[in-house]
Amino acid sequence: MINVTKTFFPPIEEYNAQVARIWENQWLTNRGELVLELEQKLKDYLKISNITITNNGTIPLQIALKILGNQGEIITTPFSYVATSAAIVWENCTPIFVDIDSEYLTIDETKIEAAITSKTTAILATHVFGNPCNIEAIAQIAKKHNLKVIYDAAHAFGITYQGKSIFEYGDVSTCSFHATKLFHTGEGGAMFANDQKLQHQLYYSHNFGHNGPLDFYGLGVNGKISELQAAMGLAVFQHMEKILEARKKVVDFYNSHLKFEKLKSMKIRANTQWNYSYYPVIFESEAQLLKAQKSLNDQQIFPRRYFYPSLNTIDYVKGAKMPISEDIASRILCLPLYKGLEEDDLERIVGLLNAN
Repeated sequence: MINVTKTFFPPIEEYNAQVARIWENQWLTNRGELVLELEQKLKDYLKISNITITNNGTIPLQIALKILGNQGEIITTPFSYVATSAAIVWENCTPIFVDIDSEYLTIDETKIEAAITSKTTAILATHVFGNPCNIEAIAQIAKKHNLKVIYDAAHAFGITYQGKSIFEYGDVSTCSFHATKLFHTGEGGAMFANDQKLQHQLYYSHNFGHNGPLDFYGLGVNGKISELQAAMGLAVFQHMEKILEARKKVVDFYNSHLKFEKLKSMKIRANTQWNYSYYPVIFESEAQLLKAQKSLNDQQIFPRRYFYPSLNTIDYVKGAKMPISEDIASRILCLPLYKGLEEDDLERIVGLLNAN
């Protein structure tokens, strides 16, 4: 069976070596030695100024919205994983959807200003499939209207834009280290801010607001990652170059062998060093997608309809019509992409799609 993704498992002896350190330290949580080591390795690797790693990829969104959203209206994209809009609603804010660009698949920055009201407090935009938003335009809009910018960069580990980490943009950026991501800690995530005061708020907010054992900076929740999760991250981290190299080979194979007369690929924004996180293809119609999906499923190949449905159609948000997002969501399919996908499997996938 070939799924859309496959978790990378490091050699078990490498994971066990990290776990043995936990037993030696007798420390399971509350930012132990392995968590601190992983944070430093990620800071160096990503060339970033600040990072707080967390127990999942959604809690950073919730914390950022708690600090910056102020229960106001949040301008956001309808084309993302459900966690993006769910976090907005969960934090008692109101999602205001803005349609997407049909080529980049990110929020259409030219439509943002029309959605701003006196209740707007922030823009929460997703770097969809690791493709950066129009960061410069969003920054200008936010400055003009005194809004905060939160980037859901769940898919964007290791990506650089204009020569620096994608996590260096916006007031807050967040990432997911879920098992399906190219770098993972089993479950996990991270949040980033350049402003030291804001980074401090993010940090204490993920640790119940603690200022030492007997005092508190302010309100907080439990977003701490465990030493066991950090152990997985440290074991996976050693293999990052091989993981990226393998994923690039899969992407290159699709690019050179798929027939794009009836398929369309996502346009990567200029000056982006991409991370080969997903391989979406857009069909001419939903009927063609469903036909191709069935032919693949019949051969035990299971691509995924990321992101369907368009988030504005979910009952608990009751968003306005988003014609581009709804159309793209009905026609887009992410193909299998992971380290260990063999060339003969890729030939089968491509053959079935080209024959569709």
